[in-house]
Formats: sequence, structure tokens, C-alpha cells
Amino acid sequence: MITRFAPSPTGPLHLGHAYSALLAYDMAMAADGTFLLRIEDIDQTRARPEWESQIYDDLHWLGLSWPEPVMRQSDRTAAYQSALDQLWDDGLLFPCTCTRKDIATAASAPQEGAPMGPDGVIYPGTCRGRDRTGARPTDAVLRLDMAKAARNISYTDQSRHTITRDILVHDIGDVVLSRREMGTSYHLSVVVDDAAQRITDVIRGADLAEATPIHVLLQNLLGLPTPTYHHHTLIRDQDGKRLAKRDDARAIAKYRADGATPADIRRMVGLP
Repeated sequence: MITRFAPSPTGPLHLGHAYSALLAYDMAMAADGTFLLRIEDIDQTRARPEWESQIYDDLHWLGLSWPEPVMRQSDRTAAYQSALDQLWDDGLLFPCTCTRKDIATAASAPQEGAPMGPDGVIYPGTCRGRDRTGARPTDAVLRLDMAKAARNISYTDQSRHTITRDILVHDIGDVVLSRREMGTSYHLSVVVDDAAQRITDVIRGADLAEATPIHVLLQNLLGLPTPTYHHHTLIRDQDGKRLAKRDDARAIAKYRADGATPADIRRMVGLP
């Protein structure tokens, strides 16, 4: 068994991160497996070295350890470009010039509002008919042609949720796989990296369950193995709102400064 924890260095780790990391670590250790750390820093406009250092400090303090060196997505551009080339050559990508406002306007039906998917408003297909011949453009947003890509998909996850073509086309739509400023996207990079690290079990929050069909589809298209997905409940504040990095009051570093122990953190998130 190989599990992983893959935070972005864009703010302090909070109790929700602690819960996810500890679950992944405990699961791997119980199976005499391996726990890996990966730094998801593809968004270089928000990533900060000080937050990355804080990630290491907080996780070590919690008692977690992992093999070195740590994989960092900012070092993996060539792998993402190779995956994009494969999908482009297979005729599954198209360039898109729509702004968020364009998408919201085109997708909205009178008095109904725009349909929503895992990435926000479901793309209405405005640029789907654009020319796809020649070399893959490197300076454009690239979307997955979901109707074409999901032609033969059929998959049932651990929770008996079935992933079908209709779900992918109508509830998710043509997701972005490459952004101008990144040269990739979360969906593409996480799939490529999980395969490269031979991850067998992905432990992540229930808020990412909607993204799982996208990732399973990409694994099918790229000829990559599909790990087992475990989606855990979210740690929430006293008002029932899920924690975010802006909630500094729930930051692990704050609890450490106030004298909490790793055992206290485990107790707070409901772990033995």
C-alpha cells in the first residue's frame, strides 16, 4: 500500500489537513506500507517557500515521516506536457478562449441560473468546434472534449457510485486540463503524479469526491492505473462550515504555539 498527502503551499495547514494526513499515514503504517508527501505547487502565483517549510514542520511535529526527496509539482512540467500531447494527438482536447463571464452568460438559462459541476459552472461547449489540427497550442486554455473522451467509460467506486458517460458529459462537462499560467491543471497533474508515485490508495476529503470521475476517466485515457479512493468526512467549525486556509485560528501552528500536543490534535479530529 502506498498513500500520500499532497498539500499546496498557499497557506497554513489546519485541522482538516491534519485529519487527512494522519488518516493516510495511519492507513499506510497499518498495512506495513509507505506514506508519501507531495507538494502541489503548480500555482506559482500563490505558492510561498515559507508555507512549504511550515508544512514540513507541522507534519514532522505530528509524528509523520516520509521518504526523501519530496515530489514537487513545479519540477514536473515535462510529465504534464507529455500527457497533454498524448490527449491532443488522440483528438480529445480543444483550445478555449472563453472568460468566466462568457461561460456564465452562455450557460445560464432564463430564470434557472447556470448549471454547476465540480469546477463551477459547467462549460456550455462554446469553443468545442474550434480547429484541433496541427501542433498542440501551448499558450491557450485546453479543455477535454468530454462527449468524445467518455465514450466507453464505465466504473463503480468503493461507495458503489457508478461513473457513466452521462454523468461525465451532463454533470461535469469539458473540464480544463491546461491553464495558460500553469501549463497544466489540478485534474491532470494529480492523475499523472499519483501514477508516477505508484499510489495505491488516495485518502482525501469528501469535497473532492465529485472530481473522482474526472480522474478515473483521465487514468483510462492515459493508460494509467486507478487507485482506490477513500473520501473522508470534513472537519468543520462550530457553525458547520468546512475549514479553509484563511481560518488561521484553526491552523496547526496556532495550536502548537498555544501548547497543544500531537495527541491533542488527534483527539480534536477524532482519531486514536
